[in-house]
Amino acid sequence: MTDVGASSRVRARNRTTLLLILGLSLGALVLAGVLRFSGWQPAGHINKGQMLQPYGDLRDFTPTLVDGHPYRWSDSPRTWRIVAAPRDCTGTRQPQCAKLLVNLDKVWRIMGREADRVHVLWIGQAPGDVSGLREVHLLRPDPRLSAALSGIDDPRGDPVWLVDPNGFVVMRYAPGADPGDLRFDLAKLLKIN
Repeated sequence: MTDVGASSRVRARNRTTLLLILGLSLGALVLAGVLRFSGWQPAGHINKGQMLQPYGDLRDFTPTLVDGHPYRWSDSPRTWRIVAAPRDCTGTRQPQCAKLLVNLDKVWRIMGREADRVHVLWIGQAPGDVSGLREVHLLRPDPRLSAALSGIDDPRGDPVWLVDPNGFVVMRYAPGADPGDLRFDLAKLLKIN
């Protein structure tokens, strides 16, 4: 014969264990929902640059290189573009432009084996010789290109943009932003795309 009291204690303990497991599971879901809808994100998911909403759309636009040849988005299907459009690289601003160009080239070089999937697009006259910079493409200024670059007239200086492989301007980096921030975001994007 079985002890009725012991059997009901085992049943109660099993029921308590089951309710505790259900409570923890539902509690985790509720906590995740609260964190999600409050806007919190883990540090690994936070972008360093400003995500643009809406994206600038350059898919139907073909920029022209300074040598007169077209630069086509579709010729390099999985290529991300870093775009810089300094307003003036002459006179006292030439050192700032030169530093920006060197920093963008460093970001490109740090990408390592993924560097072949990144182009640096410089709109306008370069501050110096770019022959030693492998993936720097000099573009002619164009109002349609400028219109797609959000915040191009920033009074603080020259921002930088990140253009996805399809031709959408997806991120913007404020003037004087740390090049490491661009590298951080670009490395994450190259892993997933």
